Amino acid sequence: MADSIEQEIQAKGLNAPRVKPADVEASIASEHYFTAADGRCGAIISGMYIGREAPSLDDGDIVPLSLLTFCVLVLRNGFTVTGESACASPENFYPEIGRKIARQHALSKIWPLLGYEL
Repeated sequence: MADSIEQEIQAKGLNAPRVKPADVEASIASEHYFTAADGRCGAIISGMYIGREAPSLDDGDIVPLSLLTFCVLVLRNGFTVTGESACASPENFYPEIGRKIARQHALSKIWPLLGYEL
């Protein structure tokens, strides 16, 4: 979507300073993806887990954590932005799509930060 908007801006000959999709991408130093279940597991392993669970025999209280995907983008200046994607129906969960949506949400937070620098 950002690319189609950029094409429209260029087609209209708008030349004022602006943040371009390439600027947003260039501001990213690294990106990281994980589910809430991954985060819970990592916190347990590191001894940092704090939570309140209602344990069930089938782990029904924990299963939804695997449907919540996070994207953390670390910017070149060390600042981080996050995005998330929650799947409403477990049958529709597809990790790659969740990562794409979470990344789009994180990218949307970079635009205003770069715009401020203008």
